[in-house]
Amino acid sequence: MFTMKQTCKQTQLSYETLKFYCNQGLVPNVKRDKNNHRIFDEKDIAWINSLNCLKNCGMSINEMKEYLALCLQGEATIPERKSILKQKRSSLLAQQQQIQDAINYIDWKQGFYDDVLAGKNRYYSNLINNEDFKSRI
Repeated sequence: MFTMKQTCKQTQLSYETLKFYCNQGLVPNVKRDKNNHRIFDEKDIAWINSLNCLKNCGMSINEMKEYLALCLQGEATIPERKSILKQKRSSLLAQQQQIQDAINYIDWKQGFYDDVLAGKNRYYSNLINNEDFKSRI
């Protein structure tokens, strides 16, 4: 069995976040020691790590609660859970593409600036009239 502090270390959650998850009912069947402190077993830690993943997928607390409720109903809800995860995966792939597009733009812009500074290309800007810019130099 693991204390809150040990569980936080293993799951990389802050104490406040773990306590919040417990208070929200996201960690079912929380056990208590003789001093009424929460304690966790390996299965709890595995589930808490799953909650971390669900959060990183963009699930809200309410969505995590819905997913947990389905999990607690057993095997019969697997198709519904698969559907939820499929939607989250699609959303993550779209975000991944947006991030890759942003990285590509930054790489292109850095290359453009490098070429201008090296004298390979003339500077131009979409923000200023290049003819006006040249006359100010």
